[in-house]
Amino acid sequence: MTARIEDVVGALETSYPPDRAEPWDAVGLVCGDPAAEVRRVAFCVDPVEETVDEAIDFGAQLLVAHHPLLLSGVHGVPADDHKGRLVHRMIRSGLGLYCAHTNADTANPGVSDALAAELGITVTGPLHPHREGADTGLGRIGTLAEPEPFERFVRRVAERLPGTAWGVRGAGDSQRPIERVAVCGGSGDSNLDTVVAAGADAYVTADLRHHPAAEHLARQEVPGERVPNLVDVAHWASEWPWCRQAADIVTSALPDSVEVLVSTRRTDPWTVHAHGTATTETGRMPE
Repeated sequence: MTARIEDVVGALETSYPPDRAEPWDAVGLVCGDPAAEVRRVAFCVDPVEETVDEAIDFGAQLLVAHHPLLLSGVHGVPADDHKGRLVHRMIRSGLGLYCAHTNADTANPGVSDALAAELGITVTGPLHPHREGADTGLGRIGTLAEPEPFERFVRRVAERLPGTAWGVRGAGDSQRPIERVAVCGGSGDSNLDTVVAAGADAYVTADLRHHPAAEHLARQEVPGERVPNLVDVAHWASEWPWCRQAADIVTSALPDSVEVLVSTRRTDPWTVHAHGTATTETGRMPE
């Protein structure tokens, strides 16, 4: 059976309803004819030069991305602008672009389910449900098959997510047993109070800032407080597992109709990492 872009969009929007996107978000078909035939679909986190190149080389008629290309108000797409240039190139190449962002973040399954599965965490529910008792919402809470020291858990995260220059950073007691884990794909430091209330041993997310993280960890010194350790990963790496989830949704809905490709291009913006040498073993600056 011949599949069309609108068929792929329909499958994705059944799983990631557009009305679940945040009001400020920009999701849906960015360019491409819904009636156009589609034989190959590529999936990525970021719609950028590298992933557009990959999709075109693959012979795709549609690129499905997590991050929106045109999130802010747009009054034109001139070819001498980097985003406009991408739009022109995709149209000339017969490549459509579809974006599923915050509607994929909160879906069940969604971005955080894919992250949890990649880390070997069995999900028990959303971290921040849409409403009481809902199975949809932001982030996920779950458990490991058996407890392990925090130091080993941080290594688990590093081993199972794609490598980046940013790497994986852990904060908290290295020997603390970790069993109950909260995760949130993408930027998640707005959920720190929620993960405390959820009783997690560790929280895995991206883009943790200095002050919120430091203030969170300081609560560990308060008697009776159960404050999770923190694991900070690259934003791109935390959302990359979703690409396979979205690809599986399309192949399940359109079996034998489309071929899929999950991008292997690392589009994390951080490309260089260096360790400083200006501290002693005690962590103090040298005299």
